[in-house]
Amino acid sequence: MEKYNVRVLGTPVEAIIATEDRDLFVKAMEKSGVVCPKSFAVDNYQDALKAAEELGFPLMIRVAYTLGGRGSGIVENLKEFEIFAKRALAQSMINQILVEESVWGWKEIEFEVVRDVSKNCIINCSMENVDPMGIHTGESIVVAPTQTLTNEEYQMMRCASIRVVQNLGIIGECNIQYALNPISKEFQAIEINARLSRSSALASKATGYPLAYFATKLALGYLLTELKNTVTGITTACFEPSIDYIVLKYPRWDLDKFRRVDKHIGTQMKSVGEVMAIGRTFEEVLQKAIRMLDINMKGIVGNDLEPIDNYNELKNELRHPTDKRIFRVAEAIKKGISINEIYRLSRIDKWFLHKIENIINIERELKRLNLLRSSDEEKEYQLRKAKRFGFSDGQIATIMGLDTITIRRLRKRYNIIPYTNQMDTLAAEWPAQTNYLYLTYSAIEDDIDYEKETTENLQKIIVLGSGTYRIGSSVEFDWGCVNMVWKLKELNVDQVIMINYNPETVSTDYDISDKLYFEELSGERVVDICEKEKGYGVVVSVGGQIANNLAVKFQKYNEFFRKTNLRLLGTQGISINNAENRKKFSALLDHLAILQPIWNSLEEKDDVLKFAEEIGYPVLVRPSFVLSGAAMRVAHDPQTLRHVLDIASKVSKDNPVVITKFFTDSREIECDGVSDGENVFIGAIIEHIENAGIHSGDATMAIPPQTISNDIIDNLISISKKIALALKIRGPFNIQYLLKEGKLYVIECNLRSSRSMPLVSKTRGINLMKIAAEVILGKKIDPKIMNIPTGNFVTIKCPQFSFMRLDGADPVLGVEMASTGEVACIGDDFPDALIKALESTELKIPIENGNILITVGGEKLKKDIIPLAHKIKSLGFSIYATEHTSKALESAGISNFKLSKVKEIGEFPNILTYIREGKINIVINIPTIEIEAEKYKRIMEDEYEIRRFAVEYNIPVIINLQLAFAIFNAIEQIRERKISIKSLNEYHNEKMPYW
Repeated sequence: MEKYNVRVLGTPVEAIIATEDRDLFVKAMEKSGVVCPKSFAVDNYQDALKAAEELGFPLMIRVAYTLGGRGSGIVENLKEFEIFAKRALAQSMINQILVEESVWGWKEIEFEVVRDVSKNCIINCSMENVDPMGIHTGESIVVAPTQTLTNEEYQMMRCASIRVVQNLGIIGECNIQYALNPISKEFQAIEINARLSRSSALASKATGYPLAYFATKLALGYLLTELKNTVTGITTACFEPSIDYIVLKYPRWDLDKFRRVDKHIGTQMKSVGEVMAIGRTFEEVLQKAIRMLDINMKGIVGNDLEPIDNYNELKNELRHPTDKRIFRVAEAIKKGISINEIYRLSRIDKWFLHKIENIINIERELKRLNLLRSSDEEKEYQLRKAKRFGFSDGQIATIMGLDTITIRRLRKRYNIIPYTNQMDTLAAEWPAQTNYLYLTYSAIEDDIDYEKETTENLQKIIVLGSGTYRIGSSVEFDWGCVNMVWKLKELNVDQVIMINYNPETVSTDYDISDKLYFEELSGERVVDICEKEKGYGVVVSVGGQIANNLAVKFQKYNEFFRKTNLRLLGTQGISINNAENRKKFSALLDHLAILQPIWNSLEEKDDVLKFAEEIGYPVLVRPSFVLSGAAMRVAHDPQTLRHVLDIASKVSKDNPVVITKFFTDSREIECDGVSDGENVFIGAIIEHIENAGIHSGDATMAIPPQTISNDIIDNLISISKKIALALKIRGPFNIQYLLKEGKLYVIECNLRSSRSMPLVSKTRGINLMKIAAEVILGKKIDPKIMNIPTGNFVTIKCPQFSFMRLDGADPVLGVEMASTGEVACIGDDFPDALIKALESTELKIPIENGNILITVGGEKLKKDIIPLAHKIKSLGFSIYATEHTSKALESAGISNFKLSKVKEIGEFPNILTYIREGKINIVINIPTIEIEAEKYKRIMEDEYEIRRFAVEYNIPVIINLQLAFAIFNAIEQIRERKISIKSLNEYHNEKMPYW
């Protein structure tokens, strides 16, 4: 930065280093008069061991310069310590870890602090983790404001926060985390993020105080006293927010997707998303948040969750929590385990436990309620109470043994309706001007004058957001929602209204839309809002699967409630059903004479097994109405197929499951586009680098296709248009194909924005969402854009994985999506773009030289790997291999070094030793197919251990042959020239329409 005369704005670099370097952090806290856990910062294992001996067990290990607690953990003994410490050192970019005393079970409290250059300093928000220390804050249920602190406890940590921030010289915003002893006033500083964090996003949405906006202004030199509070429009940003509602954040896990994964939660963040609920009682926000997770849970109670019958096993889960922790707490209360005992095991504060107990008591009261014999007064009282404490209509219906429509009709009869509240950062001391809204039953009137708006005859369009982040649904759908909102506003729609509930999304910034409802995306809640707003229509095609699936529910509500104003804009519900329902879509393809893999619908297991034998294994089981291939599995034999069918039926109980022939050695291609019912615009054709069998969200993708002929592409475009017109699509769509022996087979069609649409839009320079916005309002696609050529460059998308944080998870890929993010890079050609994209995912790709470990099982894979090994050897890399792979390579004339397997302890050189010491740069392991499991059981176990160790020691693992060839071909070409660095504008040298 000195070389190029670049100045860092806002928080100085010294403060960042002081908060990230664990040794400097402790010293900075001591200077501010704040205690930290006793600790030692070390950069090698021997020093770490000395620190452990001095501190004694249990211990906490933290890694310098990592996010999400990566590599950290609590260790109870020397054996655990050795494993954790060596792994943690490998994960740190500066090879530094902190060995510190454990404060497991203490309360975890967070403060968001804002400071300007003139030392004005405020506390933006206080937050309390429902889970105790020992659970990463990203894994914890978090509530704002703090609920269980005394005023004295709050004030002493508030004052400490201001002292620390003043001494560090932070300018802008930071997050401070404390551990508070639950039986004394002792507290210790755990961590400071001298930047915006996940907690900062939560604090911004919780208070309506846009921290990123103000931090930017402060970095430019503005003072807090000069900036206006954006909620009141009158007071300054120097006022500390004061809120009269409760906000709760709940993390979402997708652990069921991973083989061998340990489902226990702890100091490493495993969650892939989170939701935020707003309400007036803790019970209300807790139950709201659980429903927002979209995990088939109705709240704390009323769920179809398999119980733990063994008391000791249940108590063990309270002490060693999993992703089902809060439901096990409720189960323990129901089983009669005392609050004191649950607290002793879980260290969840008794205040929270009593609130959960309150929900259980309401459930018992609802079960005693009788629709025919109970009086109207009793029914009204119990229903109103249940709604105030967060029970949904569907949850009440399940508890009472009724249907959801009956409960809705009953509460409407008693005038039990939710009211709209404005978010208010100053607890009604100043009038709020914001359009930031939530619904609650703990109110007596709406803060919005809906009657006045009705008389003004405003055109209102409601956009349904993307909901919780999860594997398969992340920022790409938020991009779709926001761009849809922006374009609708450009088209002079009077009010564009957003319904969404994720604290991390741009769509839940209240200045994006004319109104933001931070609310559930459920049939009940969307209908509540539609009845109030009386809108022109609802957009369901840009928020991913949650919004798309609601289309079918809306049809049912429209049948019973005529005044709901549930008019779908764009593609209609019947078309969505015809595409999402596997059986109906397959029948449509047959009718259009479009090829598809042989299929049959699931009815009886015996029939399915018989069909699989007829068409031959492997076969693919595909549930309906799911995202990112949830419960989609490939079966190579009857035993696996039986197991797969059990999983699929759980995920999609009320929808059919289709079984299809699974093609091996085929290419997968995708098409993104927009249709207006007559014209079809194809945004891009996307080729997967890996062969079919890897979910599109996990695949490495290229735009334009690199290995497919123009004739095939023309045919694919023709088929896509035929399908779009047959389904009467009016809006965005995505179609996925297989290419096998020169023939195209259709495997899936999504009548909504896809995960790849932002990628396609940025690559083409044409925003597909802007086209879609015009289409859903009845306009036709502009003929001028139909034949705009693609640019003379290549875009590569690479997935990002979180296997390191998922203890025990096997880093293998399949037809169910496992990646937790993605990157994309543009290059002058394929090698240029691929190398840049891989490095963007933090894979260290050796360009000039390095050591490559190759290990594969079975004769076929050993034969297939030979051409790749020749390529690697010709590039001057050293090849290491396990015994049998080494022999196969030697037989092919490829010299290599043999390494002993992980289990062959005492034999050297050993794979584990080489991985630990950083002597291996890339591991190539093509997993053995799970067929004849007993025959290959030992091989499969060895492969798993190698992959797992490589991940834990930050070494790239390549598990796909096509990707491996692509990487080393790219390395060969990239050695001869420099990687190009250009801006997106340079690739799009002229401004495109619809951008």
